[in-house]
Amino acid sequence: MDSAEYERKIAFRFAAFDQDGNGYIDRADFNSAAARLLAEFGTTARSDKGQALYTGAEAFWQGMAGIADVDGDQRVTREEFVGGAVKRLRDNPERFAEIARPFLRAAIAVADNDDNGAASVQAVERALKVLGASAESASLAARSLDADHDGRIAEEDAVAAFAVYFTVIEPDA
Repeated sequence: MDSAEYERKIAFRFAAFDQDGNGYIDRADFNSAAARLLAEFGTTARSDKGQALYTGAEAFWQGMAGIADVDGDQRVTREEFVGGAVKRLRDNPERFAEIARPFLRAAIAVADNDDNGAASVQAVERALKVLGASAESASLAARSLDADHDGRIAEEDAVAAFAVYFTVIEPDA
């Protein structure tokens, strides 16, 4: 991958977190993502699933801030994201997966309409679109998460794919 392609991928990944498009990632971006997911699936914030999603969003934010917020201003700039959330984690994608796990677990639970521990491909596609993915990207991503083609996406599938997606490899200089 050349450096222009790498920069494009990083910018796209940063934008996925910068939900309000203000140029940095902060707690409000994670809370906004949680609120939109709850609204999409008709789940109240005070329900067990709603509380778990907000708790997962906060844990995810705290993990990202702990890794990437170099100046401690409670905001992660694009430069901090590249330096922290990508470069530091590319050698340890499992760390990123563990930071994201509580949020992803709760998001799958919100999208899981029959409470069997996995969400349908269609529900995951809806969730991805609500979080800002294009319809085409959401459809492709959701289908690819269903590795065993059973129509369901479990937490482990989502966590593994998330880690791979966000811990891209830097191009050779």
